[in-house]
Amino acid sequence: MPTIMIDGPVMTSVEQKRRMVEKLTDAAAEVYGYDRKIITVVIRENSPENVGSGGRLIADIHAEMS
Repeated sequence: MPTIMIDGPVMTSVEQKRRMVEKLTDAAAEVYGYDRKIITVVIRENSPENVGSGGRLIADIHAEMS
């Protein structure tokens, strides 16, 4: 039934992914009133070299901030 797709930066550990999936699943189950078992979460990770904002790569923005 519901599928949650999240795009974001690369997570450094599987534990972070577990927490993300658990929290998103719990929130959706609560709002929809569905059993957690039918909710799917897809995590798509994007490196800073593959994402732009305001016409600039995130990698370049991060480099300037360092």
